[in-house]
Amino acid sequence: ADELRKTDAPAWPVIKQGKQYRVPKLSPNAVSKSKYQTAVILPDMQLGYFHAGNDVLEPIHDEHAIEVAMRIIKASKPNQIILVGDSLDLCEFGKYRYTPAFARTTQAAIDRATELCAQLRTIAPQAKIVWIAGNHEERLGNYVLDSAAAAFGLRRGRVPHEWPVMSVPYLCRLDEFEITYLSGYPTGAHWINERLHVIHGDRVASGGSTAHKYLSTVKTSVIFGHIHRREWAERTRDDHDGARTILAVSPGCLARTDGAVPSTRGGHDLDGRPLYRSEDWQQGVAVVEYEPGDGNFNLELVPIRDGWARWRGVDYLSNNLGGNK
Repeated sequence: ADELRKTDAPAWPVIKQGKQYRVPKLSPNAVSKSKYQTAVILPDMQLGYFHAGNDVLEPIHDEHAIEVAMRIIKASKPNQIILVGDSLDLCEFGKYRYTPAFARTTQAAIDRATELCAQLRTIAPQAKIVWIAGNHEERLGNYVLDSAAAAFGLRRGRVPHEWPVMSVPYLCRLDEFEITYLSGYPTGAHWINERLHVIHGDRVASGGSTAHKYLSTVKTSVIFGHIHRREWAERTRDDHDGARTILAVSPGCLARTDGAVPSTRGGHDLDGRPLYRSEDWQQGVAVVEYEPGDGNFNLELVPIRDGWARWRGVDYLSNNLGGNK
């Protein structure tokens, strides 16, 4: 029996665990966070209202989504806040027909926009805040030109360097909140650093391909608005010093997406109130960490759904929807 056991034994050694090694603690080669700054991008809000009956003004912007965005701003302590435009809807000054439900609502929208600017300055007292004019902000000046051209550009007496009275920055008191206004849609552009800029945008394509339209022409990465949809596209090209990748990103919007905002797809009842139907829009904001100058950047899209967002392990929920962290 002993002989049989010897002959049945394998002729090679039994496989064992690998040799034990003491692995030194690894410290990641990370760049100090202080080297990077933060920017938060707020897309189309379409601040505005309609008369819902019983002297009630109902917003066409989404107060829940805006509140979530404000909480993300407070948590991120940004160096820059950029409003991409169409922050005001101004449907009474647009070229499209609007119903009596939207009449005499501009003052309420101006008041809300002014309050929003005060809120931004309160929660981000040191931030550079930039409001880029979109096509909806341009409605006000165009309306004055078309209906009362002699009033275009009028200012208060003996304050020639002030904004014109019938202008968004004057009506919303932007100078009081130290907010920079970039007029002249569609030319307004704000550079977060030398590799990334923000515009409102003037292009729309179906099937989620608007971002590709920008990539076919721009030479640096761009964040854009106007389309109310979240989109992200990238392209890598050869450059004189090697491959270079740029991106085009839309964070979505902060307006309601249920048909309340007047649009080509919208309808209204016999009293002129909007009828609800889902738009192909998505809500969200963008957060960018960047090195000033010709430096790196990291861009995050933060989706907002039904007054809720989750960013970096924390839930952000509108108070009106039952609490928030």
